[in-house]
Amino acid sequence: MKRALPIFAVLAVLLAAIALANPFFLEPAGFLAFVKRAAPLVILAAGQYFVIVSGEFDLSVGSLVTVEVVVAARLIDGNEAATWPVLALVVGIGLLVGLVNGAVTTLLRVPSFITTLGMMLVLSGAVFLWTGGAPRGALSQAFRVFGRDTLWSVLILAAVGAAAVLLMRADVGRTLIATGDNARTAALSGVRVTRVKIFAFVVSGLAAAVAGVLLGGFAGVSAQVGQGLEFSAITAVVLGGVALGGGRGSVVAAMAGAFTLEALFTLLNLYGISGALEFTVQGVIIIAAVAAGAVRLPFSLTSRNTFRNTPRNTPRKFKGDAHVAS
Repeated sequence: MKRALPIFAVLAVLLAAIALANPFFLEPAGFLAFVKRAAPLVILAAGQYFVIVSGEFDLSVGSLVTVEVVVAARLIDGNEAATWPVLALVVGIGLLVGLVNGAVTTLLRVPSFITTLGMMLVLSGAVFLWTGGAPRGALSQAFRVFGRDTLWSVLILAAVGAAAVLLMRADVGRTLIATGDNARTAALSGVRVTRVKIFAFVVSGLAAAVAGVLLGGFAGVSAQVGQGLEFSAITAVVLGGVALGGGRGSVVAAMAGAFTLEALFTLLNLYGISGALEFTVQGVIIIAAVAAGAVRLPFSLTSRNTFRNTPRNTPRKFKGDAHVAS
């Protein structure tokens, strides 16, 4: 968590800047409206965290969000009675896509980048084939209330955040981090690496399903509703200090990274800066974060090797990592 302190400082600065530009933000209604807008991305970032901390990637979540919204609109088509069965189906689709991604990555040993990139294309093509580029149908009011009503959005976000924190504090969280740090060592220690990674992808698929429900209520039905969200989620996780190679990072910091990204976009919008700059900002953040991690890693390894090579009777001249034995 100490590594995550900078992201909370940046978030506080951005929120203060938004409040200066728009005093309405200081009122409860204004702040909760911001939380409602950020909720889908924060939930996606929480799901993406589980995959990245285990050493993998999930590029399919944006297309999965689009599939969830389009399928729900087509099947409900304004029929209130169909709301709950379709909600169950939406969750099932998210779990199934996550399961397929995890199984292909672990059992067939296809790199997750390729697996989820392929899944992204499959889902995007399926949506275009089914809709012809123009989604049909309409979401019911009972379906849209989860994303349209501020209270529901905040409650769902709080529930997802609490569940993510509890999972990472349980045994499954420790095994995820151990797997991301060194999968071979984790396997030799008794961790079922395949099962752990599949679980991470399933969680990511479930998070995408929940985000799709919120976006459907908030943004409406569109064939582009989830476009680019996969990159936004990865950017948020990286911004929260999570290592792209896995094995290091906090889910709370990843969610704070999503809030920070949403706050940055809100501030840019308030000052009339083009929304097209969002992709540029995300690209700069990813490159900078990976470069910073690459600089820290060799320094850390050098420090450990120096410490190991120091004779026992030689006074220590610096503090090494807490877990390194003399």
